[in-house]
Amino acid sequence: MALLQINYLSEALRRNVTLNVILPFDGIDYETMSYRTEKDHRFKTLYLLHGLFGDCNDWICGSRIRLWAEKKNLAVVMPSGDNAFYVNSDRGGNDYSTFVGKELVEVTRRIFPLSDKRDDTFIGGLSMGGFGAIRNGIVFSETFSHVIGLSSAIHIFDEGTVLNFGEKAVFGNIKEATLSDANPRVAFKKLLEENRRIPRFYMSCGTRDDLFDANTAFRDFLISNGADVTWDEDDDGHEWTFWDSQIKKAIDWLEL
Repeated sequence: MALLQINYLSEALRRNVTLNVILPFDGIDYETMSYRTEKDHRFKTLYLLHGLFGDCNDWICGSRIRLWAEKKNLAVVMPSGDNAFYVNSDRGGNDYSTFVGKELVEVTRRIFPLSDKRDDTFIGGLSMGGFGAIRNGIVFSETFSHVIGLSSAIHIFDEGTVLNFGEKAVFGNIKEATLSDANPRVAFKKLLEENRRIPRFYMSCGTRDDLFDANTAFRDFLISNGADVTWDEDDDGHEWTFWDSQIKKAIDWLEL
């Protein structure tokens, strides 16, 4: 298992970006001191998004993602998404949806031995990253076969939501954004209209989390529209103890 940090110039974001990559090996032969990974092996990959105020180091510092990934021989790519909710913006150089849903996948597949198959490519995240994973997993459903949303900030477009963390700067006019595919519900209905493949969903939220009701409501929306949703909950809040245990369960749920 290798933990790598790379920088490259992003076309979508118009600046250098940093990301962490967990890259597994099939094992090491201690007699020859050589890795047993087959020459043409391509790893299944999880693109894992952080929450508000975080960066590409959050999952490494807050969870045991390296251990969980190593046990399943899973590659994990963790970018920095600032506080942009992983959507495109009218501001130049802030196309975060294009970044995580298209560019990042293409770039990392060129650099690392990652599978280019849809069935081997997954996206997930927590809180703001859960919103980003769900929304971009729907928009780029031909790229991602499985979506993981943990304590997802899926409440942004719910009536009565108080927006205190710069959401208006990201989404602009909220009423207009609610009708666009920045809204995961609109994006999902568009997916159905276009007869695109529907990803499978793993969603979870702590029962003491303020986002619990919003997550169960979106879960029910997906199920009522024909999505395959696995749901889990626990007596937790918006915290790393919950996300660490849940990302392990989610990785176990993936078809590895």
